[in-house]
Amino acid sequence: MALTSLDGGAQVSLAEGVFAAPFNEALVHQLVTAYLAGGRAGTRAQKTRSDVRGGGAKPWKQKGSGRARAGTIRSPLWRHGGVTFAARPQDYTQKLNRKMYRAGMRSILSELVRQERLRVVESVVIAEPRTRLVTEQLAGWGLGDAGRVLFVVETVADALVLATRNLRHVQICEATRVDPVSLVGADCVVIERGALTAIEGWLQ
Repeated sequence: MALTSLDGGAQVSLAEGVFAAPFNEALVHQLVTAYLAGGRAGTRAQKTRSDVRGGGAKPWKQKGSGRARAGTIRSPLWRHGGVTFAARPQDYTQKLNRKMYRAGMRSILSELVRQERLRVVESVVIAEPRTRLVTEQLAGWGLGDAGRVLFVVETVADALVLATRNLRHVQICEATRVDPVSLVGADCVVIERGALTAIEGWLQ
């Protein structure tokens, strides 16, 4: 199978094993869920009665005062006391085998090809960091109204980053750092030929 390059019109061959895989919805869902879960901080923390400073002495004697018995002023029932079920730092990462991850990425890329949401270019290069140049480049490729665009490049250039940071619908990602959430969320994925070769070598 092959795709036509946007900037040169040449035919770019795609690896069948990477871009012609069947779509596995359950695996893609698991892949996206695991990726989002791995990005959660999980740094919440509260203090229990043993973590709150003070409260070592018994407030009053056990019997004879007429008041309810109490062993510490840091009880969760008291003001300034600890929390009954205190939150603790939590790790939300989900285990996902390497073979499953790669199979899910192949499924996503293959579906992008089938839906004609994957475009290939020789390179994404602009002369200077100007947002206007990126907008004109997208319009020249016929992607002016494509919605959310993801550039997958071999190496991220500073000029391209500066030129696209004011464009909310444009995102840049290196081939070695491409993630399933960005691929699924993009309406159109523009990938450089060098990045395409790198991804094929990784997923084959």
